[in-house]
Amino acid sequence: MSIKNVQAPDSAKLGSRLSRREVLKWFAAATAAMQLDPIENLSLAATPVTSDKGYGTDPDLTGHYEPGDFWPLTFNAAQRQIVTALADLILPADQLGPSASELQVPDFIDEWVSAPYPSQQADREKILSGIEWLEKESHTRFRKGFATLKETQMSALIDDICWPPDAKPAHKKAAGFFQSFRNIAAGAYYSTEPGWKAIGYVGNVSLLGFNGPPPEVLKKLGVEQTVKSGPVFKNEIFE
Repeated sequence: MSIKNVQAPDSAKLGSRLSRREVLKWFAAATAAMQLDPIENLSLAATPVTSDKGYGTDPDLTGHYEPGDFWPLTFNAAQRQIVTALADLILPADQLGPSASELQVPDFIDEWVSAPYPSQQADREKILSGIEWLEKESHTRFRKGFATLKETQMSALIDDICWPPDAKPAHKKAAGFFQSFRNIAAGAYYSTEPGWKAIGYVGNVSLLGFNGPPPEVLKKLGVEQTVKSGPVFKNEIFE
């Protein structure tokens, strides 16, 4: 069953979409989280390959831009439903944090595969063919679309492609898709504040319980430790 000709929903039906500034900031953070090459991919001077109007070399990031203003978005309604279902299967709401869709991870994936840069364009081909495979395989096994499957049915299908070394030869390409999709989704999710909290990352914040270096180190440096005011330097350089 083909899902290429379904009309994309408008933004009102999807809820609020990501702003362009949020997209570019999130791209940089997610790229770091996925440990990809430093992205010349994200250089704003790059020549786009999916948009015929371009966006110049120095866009005004303080302005307001609608989704698709710089490059056309990719997913139609059916593809977006599949992406949302799969992202939430991988990153569901639990005691550690909200679901992927609550953090707009599907929006991010749409922006990612739509961006006119080499890495994103390579991922675009994998993601789109993988979405098509999921839908066809779902109809073959369960006689209905992937997004409408029960969680147990989704899991049964994904179990066949979630670990490339164990995937059957017929599933190797789909396993490559799942690995790429999971990396992009996780990179996006764990680049958000709720994602940080889920893994216990606190970032650059003050710690009330920090008591400073060990006493023997302070003694060697000529520093006296106090509980309330912190280290007091006795060295005459600091007098």
